[in-house]
Amino acid sequence: MTERRLLFLGCLVLSLGSLPNLARATPAHSPWPGGIAIVDIGAADQPPPVASFDNKPLLVMNKDDRWQAVVGVPLDTPPGALSISVGGRDVAVDVVEHSYPEQRLTVKNKSYVSPDQEQLDRIGRERKIIDAALGRFRISTTDSIELAAPVDGPRSSSFGLRRFFNEQPRAPHKGMDIAAPGGTPILAPRGGIISATGEYFFNGNTVIVDHGQGFVTMYCHLSNIAVEEGQSVAAGEVIGAVGATGRVTGPHLHFGTYLNGAAVDPAILLPPP
Repeated sequence: MTERRLLFLGCLVLSLGSLPNLARATPAHSPWPGGIAIVDIGAADQPPPVASFDNKPLLVMNKDDRWQAVVGVPLDTPPGALSISVGGRDVAVDVVEHSYPEQRLTVKNKSYVSPDQEQLDRIGRERKIIDAALGRFRISTTDSIELAAPVDGPRSSSFGLRRFFNEQPRAPHKGMDIAAPGGTPILAPRGGIISATGEYFFNGNTVIVDHGQGFVTMYCHLSNIAVEEGQSVAAGEVIGAVGATGRVTGPHLHFGTYLNGAAVDPAILLPPP
């Protein structure tokens, strides 16, 4: 009996050892608000067709000799048919219902809940910079949208939460919070170009990375920034360190992922923890 148990455990270890390879498979079709719709748009024996949604170009990748359009579904998208344009023709995508819970947080610094006019003006200026970086589309080629984890640590399922700060309602949370000690290095989850860095009112020290074709990642609340705007970074390169700057309740990394300017759940793009 003991030998059989040892054999079983050995087989189990071997099976678990193969899981990381499975985890690196292409993220799955997840057509709900805050999710990703992956649409087959034809054989890859011809140049990729031009695809767009809401007048914004879409990422198109070659997967198994098929062109696939990758659509970031905005959080405010109602269930039902969503139409994308592919080579001048309309293609329907069915968006399914998906609900997110609520979260209530207490923020001691009241200015982060009710900013004064000077702070509101600053927030407006910063919003233009951030939105421009998150909506950037740079022509490139790719066969994958999978990401490595930028930092190790417990991942909250906070994406999409309708947040209340000091009982005042705010916009849904558009990222994943990863708990890690202050100073922990943050690694680029794939190669790209730094499209923006800065110290922003709500986000604190922030880095935004353009991975091409409207695929963008954002890192907030950093203790320091290790890169500069316009710099190319390779996967695994240090871009900064975990901190507690901006509107936070403690040290952590806010990790945001965007496609065609829409925030999507990072959990869809990451391997399991």
